[in-house]
Amino acid sequence: MEPIQIVNEKKFKIVLNRLAFQLIENHGNFKNSVIIGLQPRGIFVANRLKLNLQEKISSEIQTGALDITFYRDDFRRREKPLLPSVTNLDFSIENKHIILCDDVYYTGRTARAGMDALMAYGRPKQIELLTLVERRFSSHLPIKPDYIGVSVDSIEEEHVLVNWEETEGKDQVILDKKEMKNG
Repeated sequence: MEPIQIVNEKKFKIVLNRLAFQLIENHGNFKNSVIIGLQPRGIFVANRLKLNLQEKISSEIQTGALDITFYRDDFRRREKPLLPSVTNLDFSIENKHIILCDDVYYTGRTARAGMDALMAYGRPKQIELLTLVERRFSSHLPIKPDYIGVSVDSIEEEHVLVNWEETEGKDQVILDKKEMKNG
């Protein structure tokens, strides 16, 4: 199967813009709200939303990056050891409204690990989950995103890849076939 582009650059911008307006609708001036990206790819979502929001409202928007490596339920089950990323939370999350961002919502395990990791830094008033792409019908946990950019129906043997201009040179979402391992 050839990779299929399911979101092009134009739609990518529209999706981020719509998510920003939804956040403004629910969080107003962001006085008591913060955006936290889950490492590694959720930080792109958080940073893009911050830029988009700052064009629309005049408030300061706090953003951070959260590493979930040691909170993953598959941490010790992988063949290769996981390398942690950086956590950058230079503000208190105590009693704040948190918007936890990731690029692709699949099973819910990353979101659960993110919530667990977040609790090590304080007790937020509320946690909401925002994802650029939701793979529908694949959740293993009773966790659902509050904000969804686009929903994609895919099968287990497919990957949903978000490409970012910052790293891959082009904003797009691609559906691709996973390579099957022999043995």
